[in-house]
Amino acid sequence: MRPFVRLVGLITVLAVTASTSAFGQNRNIGLVRDAEVENIIRDYATPIFNAAGLDSSVVEVHLVNDARLNAFVAGGQRVFINTGLLVRAKGPEEVIGVIAHETGHIAGGHLARFQDELRNAETKSIIALIAGLAAGIATGDGRVAGAIVGGGSNAALTDLLKYSRTQESAADAAALKYLDQTGISSRGLLEFFQLLQRDIRLSGGREHPYLSTHPLTNDRIATVSGHLALSRFSNTPIATDLARKHAYMRAKLIGFMEPLKRTLEIYPEDRNETPARYARAIAYYRNADIEKALPLVNGLIADDPDNPYFHELKGQMLLENGRVDDSLVPYERMVELAPNEPLLRTALGKAQVESGRAELLQPALKNLRVAVRVDPQMRDAWRLLTIVNGRLGNQGDLALSQAEYKLLSGDVKAALALAERATKLLPTGAPGWLRAQDIVSEANRQLER
Repeated sequence: MRPFVRLVGLITVLAVTASTSAFGQNRNIGLVRDAEVENIIRDYATPIFNAAGLDSSVVEVHLVNDARLNAFVAGGQRVFINTGLLVRAKGPEEVIGVIAHETGHIAGGHLARFQDELRNAETKSIIALIAGLAAGIATGDGRVAGAIVGGGSNAALTDLLKYSRTQESAADAAALKYLDQTGISSRGLLEFFQLLQRDIRLSGGREHPYLSTHPLTNDRIATVSGHLALSRFSNTPIATDLARKHAYMRAKLIGFMEPLKRTLEIYPEDRNETPARYARAIAYYRNADIEKALPLVNGLIADDPDNPYFHELKGQMLLENGRVDDSLVPYERMVELAPNEPLLRTALGKAQVESGRAELLQPALKNLRVAVRVDPQMRDAWRLLTIVNGRLGNQGDLALSQAEYKLLSGDVKAALALAERATKLLPTGAPGWLRAQDIVSEANRQLER
């Protein structure tokens, strides 16, 4: 099994090595990127963020590759959600309830006195802590790094992510208010707490990541139950579209993360609904059985030709099985259907680069430029841009894309040298020249620190 699960369109942001009881054995914990899952979580979260008075475009939502139940906020307006929570949640209401609770922490300023430290801490340090990894991961902030490394103790950063019972109660109250404002039943939050209780009984609460940051008490459950009894939204059904998306998301995660045998137990061959076929298509593809996978994904596309993620899956299957030219058609269609998705643009750009066709270099350049414009943190897109600019002979843009890639990879000295080279090659005052100047300044700041 590969050390890090690759979802459709996934880009590995981090690969923090650790053993965990995730979907497979010895799975690495880190962040995963997937356009479909991220958009579904955004659909869940945006009304909640708006109800809390937060700018939904500013709040970052990260997916953690960990099968355990967990969600937390850290480093300002950053929400982390484990894939395990998404899979074990029966429906959108549970996930939305958890998001509402975490939003209560953000809106309540419960991490306010630690914001400077956490804002400068690298995401991998936060993930490492929550996952229970060994201390010593560099954070990019000397004070936090010292707390982690010094004496092998990570107690200082642990305390930053712990909430008091008072804060938990306040976040619960805020969550219930946000749920009512958006017309969503708080039953999902209650069901999540009940799921946690069952886990606690089975494990005795040992090494449960959620409990390390969110102490669960009977009083909190009683409060949610009491609110549910009085709320006029207690029996309001969730929107059909959200329920459908949740079923797709859960099927996708199971298909990618569970072994084939387990996927077929959950979604046996006699189940013909779309999520079941989606999960099986992915599972067979991961098992290198494209003869079974391809007809399944073709059937999904025939039933729903405007779903960009079905086309994405087909493109990925073909690309990874050496059928690069064949992959271009579904990849191009997915971008037509979702033109502003940077992960999808990057996937198409990669296929165009790997085709080796000179006439596809300019289209690849366009797709990759769109990707990094929408999401400048996409390291893989910058890597591909270095290839495209090199083949096209764009020396100034090549140096700039190399500088961006090196900066995101943590090689600050190389990023500085390349950015300085870009400033000499690009026209003075041009957008690329200005960006190169920014990288020079940022690299110098990091080196000084």
